[in-house]
Amino acid sequence: MNFSGNKITRFPTTENGGSDPKGKARSGNDKSLPGKENTGSRDTTTDRPGRTNILTEIAGRICAVWALLLFVVTMLIFLIPFLLFCYFAPDPKKTRRFIRYSRVWMGVYLTGIGSPLRIKGKEKFKKGETYIVVFNHNSLMDVPISAPGVPGGSKTIAKTSFARVPVFGMFYRTGSILVDRNSEASRRESFTKMKEVLDMGLHMSLYPEGTRNKTANPLKTFHNGAFRLSLTTGKAIIPGIIFNSRTVLPPAKPFFVRPHKLGLHFLDPIAPQPGENVEHLKERVFAIMRDYYVTHKV
Repeated sequence: MNFSGNKITRFPTTENGGSDPKGKARSGNDKSLPGKENTGSRDTTTDRPGRTNILTEIAGRICAVWALLLFVVTMLIFLIPFLLFCYFAPDPKKTRRFIRYSRVWMGVYLTGIGSPLRIKGKEKFKKGETYIVVFNHNSLMDVPISAPGVPGGSKTIAKTSFARVPVFGMFYRTGSILVDRNSEASRRESFTKMKEVLDMGLHMSLYPEGTRNKTANPLKTFHNGAFRLSLTTGKAIIPGIIFNSRTVLPPAKPFFVRPHKLGLHFLDPIAPQPGENVEHLKERVFAIMRDYYVTHKV
């Protein structure tokens, strides 16, 4: 409309089949026009994120079922050589064989769930030397990634609860020093056992964050155990940085698996310095691991 004084001039509109002000005739049935003319055509763009999320959740649960089934099947297959060649052997032969077979097991398993592992820095381990290997800890995937990933034989420290799981508990006890975190006596005993592991020519793998890191920070605050062990024994520390395990097993999504490539990078050995205390060594290792993780995280 044109309001000029009291006179109203009415232009033909596109709704009544007229032409626009430029003179181009348009039909009310023209589906290519934006605005009210297209109200009969549903805009589905706002539905896509919701649909995508639902499909992602369903796919993640299906992958979790497959991952669980594959783990059980491969574990039962692995049980045969484990009982024949590992379980009844004395340490350190028992642990070395167990880790050797575990590399094959985890290589098949991780590839089978769409999360193959790529390892860098194996050359950091000097032949004939034993090390304290410290890992970041983001997921339950970290142990099956790290233990077979360390060159040579190694043990980790682990809580007692999983040791009671049928079949799996045998593997768990073989590759671990068990500790009851609620018992001061158990913690003291575990420290002595860790020194014995190093003395028998095995590496000691530890997670100085203690529990899984569910924060937005690259690392949680470190506990003292690994660094006290290094200063007591004089053994160097090799940081092991695990990538993408939180992507494969998101902590906020129970029973959910997202296939993704995994990475494990070993860094240069960090030897304790004369006169160095636990706090200083811990801060040195923390800074190196944090900076590397932030720089190389994909």
